[in-house]
Amino acid sequence: MSDLDFSQPAEPAKKPAAPPTPVRQETTLYDPKLALKFFQIAGELEVFSAGDTIFAEQAKAGGLFSKGARIYLLVEGQVALTLKQKPLSLVMPGEIFGEVAVIASAPRTATATARKNCRVLSLDEKRFLGSLQQAPDFALMLMSVMAQRLRMGVERMFAARTGPAPIAAHAAGLDKKMLAELQHEMGDPTPTPARAGETIVNKGAAGVTMFVVTTGRVAISVDGMVVEHVGPGGTFGEMALLGGAARAASATAEVDSTWLSVGRKDFLATVKAKPAFGIALLRSMSERIQYVGKLLGE
Repeated sequence: MSDLDFSQPAEPAKKPAAPPTPVRQETTLYDPKLALKFFQIAGELEVFSAGDTIFAEQAKAGGLFSKGARIYLLVEGQVALTLKQKPLSLVMPGEIFGEVAVIASAPRTATATARKNCRVLSLDEKRFLGSLQQAPDFALMLMSVMAQRLRMGVERMFAARTGPAPIAAHAAGLDKKMLAELQHEMGDPTPTPARAGETIVNKGAAGVTMFVVTTGRVAISVDGMVVEHVGPGGTFGEMALLGGAARAASATAEVDSTWLSVGRKDFLATVKAKPAFGIALLRSMSERIQYVGKLLGE
């Protein structure tokens, strides 16, 4: 599949008859070359004709451990995402789609229809895990993109003056076994303690690591308003792993707590050795995004 190249457009650009639908990948954190590399490792090439439905809203994606669940990367053409027959966004070559519902083991939140003749690369569970072991940096990028999407959702709630309700604790975070494996991969460091009321990180501070709560509970707040409660196995500060991002929120221990600071090198090594680690974090992020979407009525 070495002929797949996104350095040039798949076809000459044409003047649109109407303003184009905003592209869904709204963040510069997304790297199409890295996504292509990841999908080329084990992706299956599929072809859809204009008008074909790739997947339908409310269809049960079933999660990565369900037969038939697939995540897609668009190689050529255009894919329209709609909800209740209303346009949501347009997927362009080099972009992925269908990832949130699959990773979160939730029904599809939109319908994907080939707007033009399309070629896509798709990954099922086995292929996804195989690619993840060879290109763990894809999990890092995708998690960071999801983290920014979550941040944007919270910002929209502030703008709408609805006030973000506390997001549920990370039910799909790392379990005790995964926490132990992560700690072992990092050389068995002693988790850092924080007393109740102690600030772990301040909004605006520079950061290069993410945090994993090992015991206790941490409140994540923006401008004094709590937007999330993070319990054991939960994470925060993920976007910093891409390098030098300013912290988008403050974190304060609500009760006596402990946490691990995970750097990029440790993250990549752990995902490569234990792909399930990356999937668990992606699933946690997906569920948080869906929760905020429900609060926004999306």
